[in-house]
Amino acid sequence: MSVTLAAQLYTVRQFIQTDSDFAASMKKIRAIGYRSVQISGIGPIPDAQVKSILDDNGLTVCITHVRAPWPWQDLDAIIAQHRLWKCKHVGIPSMPPEYRASEDGFKQFAAQANAIGAQLDQAGLTLSYHNHSFEFVRFGKRTGMEMLFEETDPRYLMALLDTYWIQHGGADPVAWIKKMTNRMPVVHLKDMAILDGKQVMAEVGEGNMNWDAILRACEQANVEWYTVEQDVCQRDPFESLKISYANLKAMGQQ
Repeated sequence: MSVTLAAQLYTVRQFIQTDSDFAASMKKIRAIGYRSVQISGIGPIPDAQVKSILDDNGLTVCITHVRAPWPWQDLDAIIAQHRLWKCKHVGIPSMPPEYRASEDGFKQFAAQANAIGAQLDQAGLTLSYHNHSFEFVRFGKRTGMEMLFEETDPRYLMALLDTYWIQHGGADPVAWIKKMTNRMPVVHLKDMAILDGKQVMAEVGEGNMNWDAILRACEQANVEWYTVEQDVCQRDPFESLKISYANLKAMGQQ
C-alpha cells in the first residue's frame, strides 16, 4: 500500500488564522514536499476558500479535527464540509474532560462515538479518535484506551494514534499500532526527546523513539497517511516540519 506524508496543520496553527496567512503557509508546506494536510487549528476561513487554497497548492486533506461541542449535533454540516474537501476521514481531537474521570465516563463517550461513527459510515465517511496520554489511566484490568476501542465497533470508530502520546502514557507505540491493524487510516508521527531532564516533543528522527519498528508496524497495519505533528517546537514550526520530512524521506518514506 502506498503511503502519503502529510502535515498536521496544528503544528503551524499561529500562521493559519487568516486567508492570506493560510495561503502563504500552504505554499511553504507544499514547497517542503508534503502532498497532504490534516485540517486542525485553522482560523475562521470559509470552507470553500480553504478548498481553493489547498487546490492551488496541490494539497489534499487526509483527515480533520472537528471543532464542535461533543457529542456533535450537526452531522449534516460535518458531512458536507468533508465532501467539499474530498476528505473521507473525520477526526475527534480529544475526549472532553468531563468524560475522563471514571470508567462510566469512558463508556459513555465510547457509546456516543460509536453512534456518531455509524451515521458517518452511512455517508461514506470514517470516524477516528486521536489519543493523548490521559487515556492510559487504568480502571481495574483495562486502561481507558483499551476500553475505548474494545467498547466500539471497528467500522464506526477507528484510531488516529499519536506515537508521542502513547509513549508518554507509558505504553508501547509499536504494540498499539499492531493492535489497530486495518483500523487506522492515519497515524500521527511525533518524536520524544529529553531536554533539561524533561520529555519534550521533537522532530521525527531527532528524538529517542524506535522509528524502524514504528514505521514497519505502520506498514503492516496498512496505514495510508503518515501525518507529522509537533504541538510544541523548539524552532520555527515550518523548519520542524521540514526536518521531519527530510528524516522520513531518509528512512525510505515517500
